[in-house]
Formats: sequence, structure tokens, C-alpha cells
Amino acid sequence: MFDPVAVVPVYNHPATIPAVTRRILAHGLRCILVDDGSDAECAAVLQELADAHPEELALVRLPVNQGKGAAMCAGFREAGRRGHTHVLQVDADGQHDCADIPRFLAQARSRPEAVIAGCPIYDASVPRGRLYGRYATHVWVWINTLSLDIRDSMCGFRVYPLASLLPLLDAVRIGRRMDFDSDVIVRLHWRGVPVLNQPTRVTYPQDGISHFRLWGDNVRISTMHARLFLGMLLRAPLLLWRKVGA
Repeated sequence: MFDPVAVVPVYNHPATIPAVTRRILAHGLRCILVDDGSDAECAAVLQELADAHPEELALVRLPVNQGKGAAMCAGFREAGRRGHTHVLQVDADGQHDCADIPRFLAQARSRPEAVIAGCPIYDASVPRGRLYGRYATHVWVWINTLSLDIRDSMCGFRVYPLASLLPLLDAVRIGRRMDFDSDVIVRLHWRGVPVLNQPTRVTYPQDGISHFRLWGDNVRISTMHARLFLGMLLRAPLLLWRKVGA
């Protein structure tokens, strides 16, 4: 059985979340919106969406802002509770091309055991600093997996198999904020979950709202990479043996 659902973590994106939701629902996909402690304006918009689409859309509310990772984990658990097999993760700010949803789902249907990871194709809107900073993370991820299997670990447009993801969430505390995307995909890779890279266009809206905090999130991500590096050292024999066996 293949029963996917979209999960969108939302923190104060009242201007973009209606359009993102419409684009997801247009593909016949159910959707779980996770309100990560948004302010009153955004909370009201989310409630309007839930009221307008009672059959297709579920709303999960976190009482205070806990971060993207925490919101996604709440969405994963709600998806599992509802009996879904896979989660399509989409950001709320409109940067992801929802026209690619059928490609992601087709890949997941054909390889249900794999993570389908978005591999961004950027246009001129991408901030140069963000683009260059991603390459440092890519290198660390390649080191921490002893492979080049994950082409981009930071893209928040991907499909997860819940059969592999939920046991991971029960066993390990995954990054709760902007360190989530890289942390979870590396740990799934360590567990032998295949990663299929799906190219997709990514646009940074000129009037978009970013919740990335330059100093705090960079420190958090650096700490995550250090922690993963120690984990890689412990797992290095197994990871190398897996490469030889492949």
C-alpha cells in the first residue's frame, strides 16, 4: 500500500501558506499543516484553511514555537497515527515548485523504501551567502556518510518512508530547528535507507520571510555536524563494509 500525505511546518507565513496549500491539494494529496506557535494572524489563516477543506486538510497546533524539526516530527507522528505510509515535506514559504510533486510521488511509489530528496536547481533569486554556505554542509554530509549519496541535505522538499522514519524518531532525538533536514537524512542513511536525488527548481521569493538565524542556526548546524562526525567514526567499519558490499 502506498498512502502519502503532505506535511507543511508553518511559522508565521500567512501570505504564502494559502497558495502552497492549494497547490498541494490540487494534486489530490491530503495535507497536514503544523502550526509551530504562529502569531494570531497566521493562526487565523490556518484555521480558515482547515475549515475550508475539512476532508483533505488536518491542522496540528504546537502551543509555542519549537522549530522546524519539532514541527515536522509532530507532523510525522500525526501522519503515522492516520495510517499514512509516506510523508511529502514541503516548506510554507512558497520556494518549492509544487508542480514537481507528481515526480516525487512517482519515485516514492516505485521505491517505497527510499527517501526521495530534493536536489535544488536555483535561479537568480538565491542569496549568494546561503548558496555558498550550503556547500560547507554538503562536504560535511559526504564525510559523515562516507559517500556522495546525498547530493543536498538541506532541501526541505522530500518524501520519507514512515516505516523507517518513525522508529528513528523513537530511538534518537533529531535536530529540532534548522539542523533537522541534514540530521534526519544522515541518520536514515546510516540505517541503510536508500536516498534518491530528485532535481527540482527552488525560488526564493523577494518578499519572502526567512526564519534562518545567521549566528544561532549556524552554531546549531556546526554542532550537529560535529556530533554526526563522532557518530560516523563509531559506524565507519559498517559504512565502509556496506560500500564494499555494494
